[in-house]
Amino acid sequence: MQRNRITIEKVVVNCGVGRRSQEPQFEEKILPGVMQDLAAITGQKPEIRTAKKSIAGFKLRMGQTVGLRMTLRGKRASDFVQRLVHAVLPRVRDFRGLPLSNVDRGGNLTLGIRDHIVFPEISPEHTKVNFGFEITIVPTPRDRDRALEFYKTLGIPLQWPKHR
Repeated sequence: MQRNRITIEKVVVNCGVGRRSQEPQFEEKILPGVMQDLAAITGQKPEIRTAKKSIAGFKLRMGQTVGLRMTLRGKRASDFVQRLVHAVLPRVRDFRGLPLSNVDRGGNLTLGIRDHIVFPEISPEHTKVNFGFEITIVPTPRDRDRALEFYKTLGIPLQWPKHR
């Protein structure tokens, strides 16, 4: 691999279950459906994330499921980004591009998907629960300017400032 070549190091997909984890039969009915849909979207089985300690103010107990996470690397990561750019983002209603503020100083691009049904792998008739999730794209150079140029070459629709 060339030293100056920019690639996608990893794509992290995170889905918080929130208050749904307190619903009756969450572990038996809701969680398997969410896991199945996320596995179809990413091509990888999600990892269940549990609470490390109890927080009474959030009605959270230690060991309770708080979310699901997947880390995509290599070909899976690049295929996922291509599907996201060419198939998913154009299907999002009223989408006008991602603001540049979604890219942090290290070049990581973070965006949220409000409803998972915009992915072509999901059929609305067969899904039991609607949910959203966050996507973080981590490039190899940890530099914002080089990462922005890389995202431009990938075709990621960013809202560039208009020069007057």
